[in-house]
Amino acid sequence: MADDDFTDVLTGVGPRLKDLRRERGTTLTQLSERTGISLSTLSRLEAGQRKPTLELLLPLAKAHGVQLDDLVGAPATGDPRVHMRPFRRHGQTFVPLTRNLGGLQAYKQIRPVDPDADRPLAQRVHEGYEWLYMLSGRLRLALGPHDFVIGPGEAVEFDTRVPHAFANPGPEPAEFLGIFGPQGEQIHVKARSAQRRDPAP
Repeated sequence: MADDDFTDVLTGVGPRLKDLRRERGTTLTQLSERTGISLSTLSRLEAGQRKPTLELLLPLAKAHGVQLDDLVGAPATGDPRVHMRPFRRHGQTFVPLTRNLGGLQAYKQIRPVDPDADRPLAQRVHEGYEWLYMLSGRLRLALGPHDFVIGPGEAVEFDTRVPHAFANPGPEPAEFLGIFGPQGEQIHVKARSAQRRDPAP
């Protein structure tokens, strides 16, 4: 590996660690407790102010449940397959479909039925853009003042700075593809209002 390539690899470790931690919904404090690495070291590592060493990266890879190659962004070896490692967060199962931690992230998501799906949903905001495509089941989306239910074959896209929340009204788990990123391509929106839900059979 050329010196410039080696430098690029080391420079990219910090942002990858930060993206991966946020993707998992983990705080620096939680990660420090799991790895035994101090908060200051983790913060400096993510900011690119601390050189990544094997001693630091091995426990971080274990804590995040990823291969060491995923942390350092090792050059591709010719195998284009994504070795999927499902993980759970907020009661959902996420199956990663991409490996690029610095750009758009694609997942297959499985959300169980929410018993309180008909109640008002607590909306949240964050930076980024989101696109979802329903494979099976139904998903309720509260987006700002709007309330939608989407089913198989339907897609939604929105800026995540708009308050939003999801729930699965049942009667089966909802399976869908999700793409997340700081920017998003414009994709056709097809959703029906929750006020016009199809009557139960």
